[in-house]
Amino acid sequence: MSRYDGVDLRLNVAHSARMYDYYLGGFTNFAADREAAGHVLATAPWVRTAARANRAFMHRSTHALARSGIDQFLDIGTGIPTSPNLHEVAQGVRPRARVVYADNDPIVLTHAQALLTSTPEGRTTYVEADVTDPAGLLAAPELRESLDLTRPVALSLNALLHFVPDDRGAYELVDHLKSALAPGSALVMSHLSADFDPEEIARVVRIYQAAGTAIQARSRAEFTRFFDGWTILDPGIVPTVAWRPHPDDPPVPPSEATGYAGVALKP
Repeated sequence: MSRYDGVDLRLNVAHSARMYDYYLGGFTNFAADREAAGHVLATAPWVRTAARANRAFMHRSTHALARSGIDQFLDIGTGIPTSPNLHEVAQGVRPRARVVYADNDPIVLTHAQALLTSTPEGRTTYVEADVTDPAGLLAAPELRESLDLTRPVALSLNALLHFVPDDRGAYELVDHLKSALAPGSALVMSHLSADFDPEEIARVVRIYQAAGTAIQARSRAEFTRFFDGWTILDPGIVPTVAWRPHPDDPPVPPSEATGYAGVALKP
């Protein structure tokens, strides 16, 4: 029996997670994904650099929060596993860390085993869920069995919310997730913005929309609104590559990262 049996993979429709995998040089993508990604790269070859910059931000922010004492992580919009994954970074600092991954792409589900290689002391779990149904996601038994929501949790929404337009309740669903978390929790986000090159980003948006994927770039002010009521950590809301860069990170112009990043704590 194939591991894909009984799962509707919708291989004829491009999916943002599989396109992202293609940008990162992965192999878990299909003709529809490669065709759509190829159109994007023909218009904006810097997208590969932006994907790598976003991945590096995830590594740095996870490491920083684990070092600060957080040992529970909820990563929504996980995407195709690409080592080091979030749990590998977190458990490298805190072996007892517990990590819940959530995604709505059936391909990610078929590869979830790669996300479950926890340390003996910690735990990793995968939840098939959609960020646009935050109540359902938070009620998932796998999440409730793995995370103690009365203690701080780091909520990661990296490169995700630009796929949730305003008319689908982007701000409301983030507020719902934030309200469920205990004081001391963290919100980690990165997001596409047209601030860096409005015309080029508009072309990229049109390609995604033509492939059937809703997408909305947001300004710095619009992105900052997601963090309302929480304390934004230094260095603030900055281009992805400028959030606490590592000295060994290759230099990337903010214009090629084309997105903002931020980390905030719940008072």
